[in-house]
Amino acid sequence: MQKYKAAMLGGVVAGVVTTAFMFAGRKSGLLTKTLDRDAVDWIDRTTGSREVIGDAGTSVVEFANHLGASAAFGAALPKLREWAPGLSPTALGVLYGSALYAVNIGGIAPVLGITEGEVKAGPRKAGERWAVHVLQAVVTALVAERLERQRR
Repeated sequence: MQKYKAAMLGGVVAGVVTTAFMFAGRKSGLLTKTLDRDAVDWIDRTTGSREVIGDAGTSVVEFANHLGASAAFGAALPKLREWAPGLSPTALGVLYGSALYAVNIGGIAPVLGITEGEVKAGPRKAGERWAVHVLQAVVTALVAERLERQRR
């Protein structure tokens, strides 16, 4: 498969995996309130969506947004692999996930009001958010590599 298609599809797969992980983590008590729920609350605060489409509908909107962002972030992976060809997909995923976390959650999300900021969130919640971003990027990299190899 073409490398950008593989990377974007890897991102979508990773989006599904991380959503399932966050859901299971919340339900089991392993995780605190997860980023997807923060995003659902933010969508509702900015649009009033729960009143119109309910919590389930707002969650579907957030999930669609998450999958789109996952595909878009996946699209950067081939360029990152060019810059660091010696790194394994797992190592590249850990580095990329950490960078995404730093930019998106450390910087952008608090400015937009999606999160409260990582210092206020505390080490447990910040660590959970970082881990989910690393999981996202590692799954993206592994799936992309597997799909790309199928074309050879």
